[in-house]
Amino acid sequence: MADMTLLEAVNLALHHEMEHDPKVVVLGEDVGDNGGVFRATVGLKAKFGLKRVIDSPLAEALIGGVTVGMASQGLRPVAEFQFQGFVFPAMEHLMCHAARMRNRTRGRLTCPAVFRAPFGGGIHAPEHHSESIEALFAHIPGFKVVIPSSPQRAYGLLLASIRSNDPVMFFEPKRIYRTVKSDVNDNGKALPLDTCFTLRKGRDLTLVTWGACVVESLQAASTLSSQGIEVEVIDLASIKPIDMATIIHSLEKTGRLLVVHEASKTCGVGAEILARTAEHAMCLLKAPPKRVTGMDTIMPYYRNEDYFMIQEEDIVIAARELVEGWK
Repeated sequence: MADMTLLEAVNLALHHEMEHDPKVVVLGEDVGDNGGVFRATVGLKAKFGLKRVIDSPLAEALIGGVTVGMASQGLRPVAEFQFQGFVFPAMEHLMCHAARMRNRTRGRLTCPAVFRAPFGGGIHAPEHHSESIEALFAHIPGFKVVIPSSPQRAYGLLLASIRSNDPVMFFEPKRIYRTVKSDVNDNGKALPLDTCFTLRKGRDLTLVTWGACVVESLQAASTLSSQGIEVEVIDLASIKPIDMATIIHSLEKTGRLLVVHEASKTCGVGAEILARTAEHAMCLLKAPPKRVTGMDTIMPYYRNEDYFMIQEEDIVIAARELVEGWK
């Protein structure tokens, strides 16, 4: 066991899989000598060499296309986009080829690739460096979409993603890269890619969240507990597929649903969760479900960033309205 950051856990998982599977390769901009823009791949080139840790040109379309080619021919590439907002030049390769490889070839070929990208705001960066567009990829058939929120889950989920025989979009909340720490056991144990994680038990309200918003959600749950409201906090983790069974099981106890996510509100993953709840668990609800989300605007520059970012107080207010306003 070692106490480490989420960023270090990503690095540890990459080391583990590259040691145990020679088909695993890493590629992206500056992933070699520099270890990537956030140093997630530091040390890999020195240990595994130029043939398995490949510095690419500043060309996301090339990264996407080469990764699909590698994956379709027996390798297990892990490609890094420096920021989630830089992925758009590669979208044809991702949407039209990676996500459809199994279907197009009737199972003859698969695309066991992982596309990693830091995402989200909170680091005072321009808008293309701060986007939260996980819903875009969740809408594409053929992709799994995963977002870890702790070092232990980053390690286990990345292992599972690399071992998956279909493409995984693996988005890392960079705001908590170095601020969230926990013990990680480098035991090679993968976590399921289709399961969410209950982080705190409660009786009054089910709060579903993911990524960096897990931090504020747990803080809000602690504050609400001191006010007599017990919140069950669920880390969605798998944006696609969504583990609705765990959410509905929680609603059987609480009867109230609050979804918190940093991404813009309209057509966000929260809307999908609310829709599925309406379809399959409406009779369990004691109150209309609520969302606390980012605004339907482009991420502002850093002086106004705090107005966009979700604060603990926003979650507390929404939770109290949901519980106290619908008794």
